[in-house]
Amino acid sequence: MNTSLQLLLTRHSLGAKHLVDPAPDDAALNQMAEAALHAPDHGELVPYRFVVVRGAARERLAAAFTAAALRAGKDEAGAALDAERAARPPVTVALLARLDLGHPQVPAHEQWIAVGAALANYLNAAHALGFAGKMLSGAKVRDAGLQAAFCGPGETLVGWVVLGTPARPPSTRAAKAAARDIWQDWTE
Repeated sequence: MNTSLQLLLTRHSLGAKHLVDPAPDDAALNQMAEAALHAPDHGELVPYRFVVVRGAARERLAAAFTAAALRAGKDEAGAALDAERAARPPVTVALLARLDLGHPQVPAHEQWIAVGAALANYLNAAHALGFAGKMLSGAKVRDAGLQAAFCGPGETLVGWVVLGTPARPPSTRAAKAAARDIWQDWTE
């Protein structure tokens, strides 16, 4: 089987509780970013940016998650749990979209596709380098405080990619759906 296809078929999404050090170093993070740049994006548009959170910055992220949880109405225990989860992964990467809504040739929905393609390339490159990860999103990405902490003008926080080394070898579980269950000929 083709090596690239083998990598895609063996990639598993792993959340923070299943990730340990070592985390991707600068060289690996650069390779992952380079892979993201090879995603379809209409040339030089690049409607995304990655912000790496590691080391002592993980505690700042935890504090930002605590504040977001409190703004969302969680109690102290819930906020502390959110903070612990935010600080857990060896590396967290914020994915930001920076769409050019006035672009004369590339509508916003095509730019969002480019953001998704960049994310897929980023995670696939992490897997090829021996790391694992997962994209996390949800209500917290809409929190005004977290948006302000990460985003520059015209940017939107899409979510976080958690990265590290798998704590144990991935299971050999069956695929979620066989290919025949997710596509069909239009004529059927």
